[in-house]
Formats: sequence, C-alpha cells, structure tokens
Amino acid sequence: MSQFNNSIEPNVIDDEMLQKAIEEKCPEDLGDTAREESINVKVVTEIQFSFKNILQINNLWPLENLTKLQLDNNVIEKIEGLESLVHLVWLDLSFNNIEVIEGLDTLVKLQDLSLYKNRISKIEHMDTLQELQIFSIGKNNLTILEDVIYLRRLKSLQTLNLSGNPFCSEEHYRLFVVAHLPSLVYLDFKLVRNSTRKAAALKYQNLTKPLEQEEAEVLALQEAEDAKQRELEYHQAAFVEYLNGSFLFDSLHEEDGEAAKLASLPGVEELLQAFSQCRDLENQHLEKLMEIVKATLKKVDRYELEEDFPDDLRKLFKNKNTVVNIINVSHSIRLRKIDKRESDMLSNIYQWQKSVTEKAFQTESDRNRACIEKIICFINTLQKELDSTVILEPAE
Repeated sequence: MSQFNNSIEPNVIDDEMLQKAIEEKCPEDLGDTAREESINVKVVTEIQFSFKNILQINNLWPLENLTKLQLDNNVIEKIEGLESLVHLVWLDLSFNNIEVIEGLDTLVKLQDLSLYKNRISKIEHMDTLQELQIFSIGKNNLTILEDVIYLRRLKSLQTLNLSGNPFCSEEHYRLFVVAHLPSLVYLDFKLVRNSTRKAAALKYQNLTKPLEQEEAEVLALQEAEDAKQRELEYHQAAFVEYLNGSFLFDSLHEEDGEAAKLASLPGVEELLQAFSQCRDLENQHLEKLMEIVKATLKKVDRYELEEDFPDDLRKLFKNKNTVVNIINVSHSIRLRKIDKRESDMLSNIYQWQKSVTEKAFQTESDRNRACIEKIICFINTLQKELDSTVILEPAE
C-alpha cells in the first residue's frame, strides 16, 4: 500500500528504472539483440511503475507519445513531471500519498484518471481536462459535499467514483451528486437510473436551477465574445487583403468616388516603415544626447564647465546616475508616444476603411434593390397589358 517500507529506500524514476520498465514491455521471446534494437522511447505508448516505492515523478519527458501510465501503489506525494505527456489518455495514481490535485494542465487528452486512495481534501485544478470520461477519487479526505459541484465543468464525465470519502455518509449524498452532475451514467460503480435522476432533480431543483441559469449566461457571453472575435478576424483578414492589393471592388460603380479614396490609402508596410524610421531617429537622438552628457560629465569632473553654465544644471550633473536615468526615461516616453501614434493611425485606417467599405456596399445594395423594383414594376405592367389583351378566335 501507499506507505514507506522501513527496509526499502524511496525511489525516483531514474534512467535505469525507466529502461527496465521499457524492456518489460518488449515480448519475452525476442532475443537480447532484437530486444535492444526494438527499444525506442519514441514508440513507447504504455508503461508501468507499480509497487516501485517511487516518491518523486521525473525523467518521463522522453516518453512523448505515451498514452497509458501506471504509477499506482507507490509513495508519491506530489503530481509533477507530467507536462510533456500531452498524449496521455489513461493515468493511474491510485494508492499514493498525494494531497493536492495539480500538474495536470497539459494533459488535455486525458480520458481516464484514478486518484483512488490518496490524501486529497479538495477537487480542483482540473479545468483543462475536458475530455475526461472516467474519474476515480474514492478513499480520500473529501469532507465538503458541495465541492462535487466543481465537476460540472467537465462535460464529458460519465463515470465517477467517490466512495469511501467522509461526505459519502451524509444523508441524500447520492441524490445530491446526481442532481448536480446530470451527465453521470455510473456513480460509485452503480448505474444511475432514471428514477434516481428524477428524484434528484426534484429534490435539488432550487439549487441546480440557479447554477444552470448562471452557466447559460456564461455560455451566452462566451458565444458573444467568440462572435466578436470572429468578426474582428474577418475584418482584419479583409483589411490585409485590401492592403495587399487583392481587395475586390469590382461591384462598386466608378462614379462612387469612395473606391478611389480607398485605392489611395497607404499600405501598412509603408506606414510601419515610416514609424520604424522615427524610432531609428529617436535612437540616434539618444546616442547624440548621451555623447553630450558624457562630455559634460567629464567637464564637471575636471571643473572645466563654462561660467555661464546654469546653476541648476550644475547641481544636476553632480549625480551621474540621475542624469542617465532622466535621459533614459525621456527616451522611453518618446518611444511610447511613437508606438501610440502608430497604433492610433493603424486603428483609424482600419475604422475608416471599414466605414467606407460598408457605405460603398450599402450603396450598391440600394442600387440593386432599386433595379429589382423597376424590373418588378415592368413585369406587372406587361402582365396587365397581357390580361387586357383580347384574343380573337379564328373565323370558321
């Protein structure tokens, strides 16, 4: 079990242990030479470190294609060293001494996670595990039943084991969990029946409905933000197309005049080049200014300053660091002004181009509607004339 053995020192995963674990995965009937040639950490997808008295997880970064990892029945105290295992689907950390759920942020493909029989007291730090379907955290130190609500954010979760935690003894524990995690299919190794779902939903509707409303509001806000981002990306792409000379204005009439304005718009590359020159000039100005400052400081040290040199500057130049800091701060301020001016101009160009384009296309749309109305009117006139026409029958 997850306890230190007095006769065995705790281990870390070193190169020797890693190599041995990889060799154990090779077929036993292979010869020694064949086994050595077949061992390649890049192709290892499953590995087992059970009952190794491991205290610290490390040295797993070469196993970049690992999908299944067993670290159960050790003495691990902290989840760490798993950042590079981004393809991991199955992870067993049961029967250890882990106290905090952490170090799982990069395991976005994880589907099955076992933290059974540890010392965890809070469910947290699992937001990125959106593919997680099976989660076992039984036999831990979970005492606050409301902490289970955190798992609502894991939309793929279907199987959950919480058995053996202190809060499992609370009245209506199962109904509470089912009510707050409606997507569960199995809870504590038992199928969640429809009758249980209905009873749970009815009993805790006053608690779950506000949560559902809040989640709906958050989802709506997120969708709105996504829509804005898509629109912004669309306009940015259109603007880039235009600046590259591929923006299409074939549908606009030549007499519109707005297309001519857009055609004369300077390119972003030219604008960036101009501001780059401004920065170069500012840097050159700083260099010349620093040369003057250095020369003046030398004169101060040699007491060679002119008699008409202002007294306040004499006092200032007595402190070299102060003078240099003032010059650098002034330089930084001017660079920020250049950056802001550049940003403002690019923003103004984009906004102006957007408004002009919308106006031009709106004008074209209005013209199309007017033409359609004329065509419909003409068709109606012809229809009336046709209806009023008397067709003479041929004489017998």
